[in-house]
Amino acid sequence: MMMMDAHIAATRKKFHKNLLKSVLTINSNGIPSNADKDSKLSVRIATGIAEILQFVTGERLAGQTSGSEFETITSEFIREAFLPLQHIRPGNWEIKKIGNRNRLAIAQFEQYSHLVELDKAAKINPELAAALGNDYTITPDIIIIRHLLSDDEINTPKQIVDNSVSLRTALRASNNGKPLLHASISSKWTIRSDRSQNSRAEALNLIRNRKGHLPHIVVVTAEPLPSRLASIALGTGDIDCVYHFALDELLAAVQATNAEDSLELLNIMIDGKRLKDISDLPLDLAI
Repeated sequence: MMMMDAHIAATRKKFHKNLLKSVLTINSNGIPSNADKDSKLSVRIATGIAEILQFVTGERLAGQTSGSEFETITSEFIREAFLPLQHIRPGNWEIKKIGNRNRLAIAQFEQYSHLVELDKAAKINPELAAALGNDYTITPDIIIIRHLLSDDEINTPKQIVDNSVSLRTALRASNNGKPLLHASISSKWTIRSDRSQNSRAEALNLIRNRKGHLPHIVVVTAEPLPSRLASIALGTGDIDCVYHFALDELLAAVQATNAEDSLELLNIMIDGKRLKDISDLPLDLAI
């Protein structure tokens, strides 16, 4: 009798199949789309990952295509893997891809609603605008929203609140607050120095500008080079963790190249809990 994959295992395999059909492509020179064509090691590792994924999923690597769907496919994976965890992390959740690049998109959430007034003040006060710069502008790629609870929901199975208590808590809908930003997910198909710094800058802005609970701040990437992963994964204080789209396959591909320095660096990030697999993300988001 054939055993079925666990839910997250099946969702991970579907995630890889979708990538192989679209954004994870190979050009006429045999270079995978997540590789740096000017780096032989990058090409070797990316090719190794692609070959393993094709074998596991049974999906052939697509020919060269234009456009990137990494954010969309990643958001679909998170939606399918995280939403069934209601028994672990109950709540009214929504996973959303931010496509309009609105620099004040997060102002619709309770922790950052004050940024609207800050932006208005900066527009009429040049000195304030110069002092603030862009430190309050944040545009996550993917977000997880927690919607507020009605008193009926809170008071099940017994009365928890009434009109005399909990009049300022953010979770209670009757207090007329805004939805809560549960997670900000930066989706980076590859990592270059400017892109890694962009993710760190957004993370620091989320930390500095919040009022209330800090959302999860993570990065999801398909970057094959350990040295570039280290540029964003190592260190603490801004990003919670970096999640690789295929960490086990990356580890196998790096081992096959016999690049000892890269393997050592990869193991430092993994052992230090700074780099995890995409399958770890749903349960980490339930914390």
